[in-house]
Amino acid sequence: MSRLSVGEALATRLFAAESSIDRALIETATLAAALPAARTDAWLSAVTGQRAFDGTAAAITALAQARAHIVQTHNTLGAVARRLGLETLAGGPLDKPGDDRPIGGGGGDGPGITPDMVNKTLPGTPNPC
Repeated sequence: MSRLSVGEALATRLFAAESSIDRALIETATLAAALPAARTDAWLSAVTGQRAFDGTAAAITALAQARAHIVQTHNTLGAVARRLGLETLAGGPLDKPGDDRPIGGGGGDGPGITPDMVNKTLPGTPNPC
C-alpha cells in the first residue's frame, strides 16, 4: 500500500468523523431548541425540564469541543501530508480553505466519496495537482 493510498484512506475516515460530529451537533442543537417549545406546548412550568435542558446544553458544549479537536487533527494530518509530499489529503465533496474555485456539491448525508470528490489542493501548497 502506497503512502498516497494510506493518506487517501485516512482522509476519507477523517471526513466521515467530521461529518458525524457535525450531524450529532445538529441533532443535539435541534433537541435543545425543541425543549422550551415542548414545555410551553405542554403548559408546564419553566422549572420542569430544566435538568434536561442543562444536559442538552452540556452535550452541545462537549460536541463543540470534540469538533475543535477533530479540526486540530485535520490540520495536523495536513501538515504531515505536506511533509511527506502528498498532494491529496482531503476527501469529500466540500470546499476547503485556499481552494481556487469551489468544488462543492453536497456533503453530510450524500453518496459515498468517489475519487472525483478528492480535493487536490492543500492550504499552503503552491501547485495543486
